[in-house]
Amino acid sequence: MADPPPVTVFAAASLRGVLEDVTESYDSTLSLSYGGSGTMARQVAAGAPADLVILANTDWMDWLVDQGVVAGESTQAVAGNRLVVIGPAGTMPLGEPGLLPVQLGTGRLAMGQRDAVPAGIYARQWLEALGLWDSLQIRLAETDNVRAALALVARADAPFGIVYASDAAAEARVDVVFAIPPDTHDPITYPATALSPAGADLLAFLMSPATQSRFATHGFAPPPS
Repeated sequence: MADPPPVTVFAAASLRGVLEDVTESYDSTLSLSYGGSGTMARQVAAGAPADLVILANTDWMDWLVDQGVVAGESTQAVAGNRLVVIGPAGTMPLGEPGLLPVQLGTGRLAMGQRDAVPAGIYARQWLEALGLWDSLQIRLAETDNVRAALALVARADAPFGIVYASDAAAEARVDVVFAIPPDTHDPITYPATALSPAGADLLAFLMSPATQSRFATHGFAPPPS
């Protein structure tokens, strides 16, 4: 008997570590594709075959619903997250975030693209809440996904970056210098939807207590209620 085809997952880049961990305990082979949530959503809408889609922002999942690609009632959150400011390993804590423009010096602040990457959208909301957006928006190093922003800081190509707590936990070359209050931006949630029976089975596995504990180990928060 031929082996069943792999379960194809399109996922936000920030899920890379935990999903690769999950593949070790799932009883079917997974084919994992990562990228910015907007990129993943547009590929699925264009007809790319996927069994399960997991994004990092409800707006892009709502967009897929509007496109008639997924059914809204089939979507559920698999995890939450927190936003943090990072610097290269050994960077001192930021202390007062209002000093960020001064602390940057001649460097740039790495973050996801402000309008398309969920981590960048949340980061912009926080900077606007602080009243720093106008002064910092011309000093950004914007990336196509949050893991690319993480890499800029890990290589010390940028003195600071704004990423998810789970990203910071996955990279030994960065330190968290400031934990961003969650009430300064929209709730961070990872909506998922299955597009096939195989995807539905995997989604149920991701929601199991054992797998949810793996999400916590990788720095994710429980799914928002």
